[in-house]
Amino acid sequence: MRRRTEGVEDVLPGEAGGWALGSLGAAANAVTVLRRTTWALIVAGPVLGVLSMVSRPAPVAPVAPVRQEQPAVGQSVGPGGFAELFVSAYLAAGEGTEDLLASFLPTARDVTLRAAPGAQRAQELAAVKVREVSGGYWSVTVAARVVPTGAAGAKAEPEGGSESEPGSVLRYFQVPVRSGAGGVLSAAALPAEVAAPVSGEAPSLAYGQSVPVPAADPAGQTLAGFFAAYLAGSGQLDRYLSPGTELSAVSPAPYARVEVAQVAETGTNDPGAQQDAPGDGARRELLVQVAATDTAGQERPLAYAVVITARDGRWEIGSVEGAPVLSKGSARADEEEAQ
Repeated sequence: MRRRTEGVEDVLPGEAGGWALGSLGAAANAVTVLRRTTWALIVAGPVLGVLSMVSRPAPVAPVAPVRQEQPAVGQSVGPGGFAELFVSAYLAAGEGTEDLLASFLPTARDVTLRAAPGAQRAQELAAVKVREVSGGYWSVTVAARVVPTGAAGAKAEPEGGSESEPGSVLRYFQVPVRSGAGGVLSAAALPAEVAAPVSGEAPSLAYGQSVPVPAADPAGQTLAGFFAAYLAGSGQLDRYLSPGTELSAVSPAPYARVEVAQVAETGTNDPGAQQDAPGDGARRELLVQVAATDTAGQERPLAYAVVITARDGRWEIGSVEGAPVLSKGSARADEEEAQ
């Protein structure tokens, strides 16, 4: 530092320790600004913290994983389809190809097959019975039309009246199917060949006597026009439908001619008795027997559960049901077994 002389003030050097310094007044001002800024931050800290908590977005709840529901008693979509695939692989497998069963049977490594692989195959398969043994455990009966192949097929005599391939035999296999973690299905054991299931009794329907439809019956005229359009592509389908009813004609039309042969109705043995103009809102449940003839002249009977409703003095198709109405006294077979 220089000693003050006359008319000259002492000044600090331009640099000290690598920091550029100004005058003493500027330094004092800078210290004052820093002190005030520090106090402002101290005071504002709690306020900023509160604002941060208030403006923080609400936590998003985690989305629960969707659990695949298991088929209910009597449903064959899950265990039935699995059993069909297992039986198909089982019938085609043979010595040296036991690994074909590994996708279905966890203990397939312990299985030894003696038959030649590919000696037979399943031409058609269908789960004809699904019975729940316990929760997540089913006994599935699979019908399989088994066809021998190669030399075995040439020597086999036609059996069972098969129309599809000579030598085929309709056989039945019972498969134990279990649902594990995550709904994964597996077979608990190899299939067991069983006898054909006993045919059940015909269910009791809620309809009265089935009779021919009188030509003058307005309901019969609606039914005739509807089925001609629905199955044979003759005429417009919409003209026979109630407002709000959505149906599409079968396409391409499988039949050239369709006739309503007989009709039965719930609550009466004489469905053709009501030939007067119906009142709006009237409703009738019918079981309609249809005679359908294809382009080759082959006639085939069909049955439809139909609900018709009245509007503006005419009958219209309210719905085509998936199954006929059962009588109240017709208990389900599994309900009878449980009793």
